[in-house]
Amino acid sequence: MSLSEILKIEHLKKYYVKKKMFSSKSSIVKAADDVTFSIKKGEVFVLAGESGSGKTTIAKLILKSIQADSGKIIFEDQEIDNQKKNLEKIRMNCQMIHQDPYDSINPRMKIGDIVSEPLEIHNAGNKQQRMKRVIEVLQEVKLEPAEEIIKKYPHMLSGGQRQRVVLARALALKPKIILADEPVSMLDVSIRAEMLELMKELQTKYNISFIYITHDLATAKYFGQRIAILYLGKIVETGPINQVLENPKHPYTQALIDAISEPDPENLHKEKRIRIKEAQETGNFKGCRFKARCLYAIEKCSVEPELQKVGQEHYSACYVKIN
Repeated sequence: MSLSEILKIEHLKKYYVKKKMFSSKSSIVKAADDVTFSIKKGEVFVLAGESGSGKTTIAKLILKSIQADSGKIIFEDQEIDNQKKNLEKIRMNCQMIHQDPYDSINPRMKIGDIVSEPLEIHNAGNKQQRMKRVIEVLQEVKLEPAEEIIKKYPHMLSGGQRQRVVLARALALKPKIILADEPVSMLDVSIRAEMLELMKELQTKYNISFIYITHDLATAKYFGQRIAILYLGKIVETGPINQVLENPKHPYTQALIDAISEPDPENLHKEKRIRIKEAQETGNFKGCRFKARCLYAIEKCSVEPELQKVGQEHYSACYVKIN
């Protein structure tokens, strides 16, 4: 682990047994399958992929809210196991912003209590010091007057304001890493840019490392620095974000880019071509897990490809050169 790396994930695996209703048959769901990556201090690392690719599972594994089948989570050169002091260390220094600002905060608690909750759990300061910190972080996320906001309940705020409360709660303990799980996907388009700009500003100001989880490559490119593309629990392409999105080497990455909407009136009269085929069954794969949906599949794809270097710090798990 290099000096600049704050978090390293090594060969992380999490499998589930999926049983069919009214049937004795079952299948294995590989939510995270030999996932390895690292994050540098102050870096924004993007985990991207469609629903079911394993993004949120990886976030939960990092926070130890679910247990991995195998693999290592190394934070600041120390492997995080299930010992109480190690769990406290990762949970104090690694906070999460959830996708839904309506479900991720308790509707019966006042805003001041919601934001101070992590401070109380970790016994940070006395009551007066905690309230001072709550006012401070609410001002940081531009919820003012903070002295009035702390007295309100979540239903008295808009969706955008609630997500700022969630961000304030994540910042309260001055974490070194924030896991942002689709933090703007449920917000109105008009306020998404504001929220992303605020996160970017705070990330730069406090040199916080972000793991930005998304299926939206447009926001990923704006906010991220490096990216890993996930498909069915496996990283299929990774590298500097501009390099990966401007010169994709994996067909799945290309398909995700094809699906990005462009704000051009001419698109109303165009049929968008996404270079992917819909397979009826993608779970029972042998070899490359994307083979059933890939337009470029060849015989060699019956053996699962490993990540290979295709550019400077750019890796792709594909036998075919698509551009």
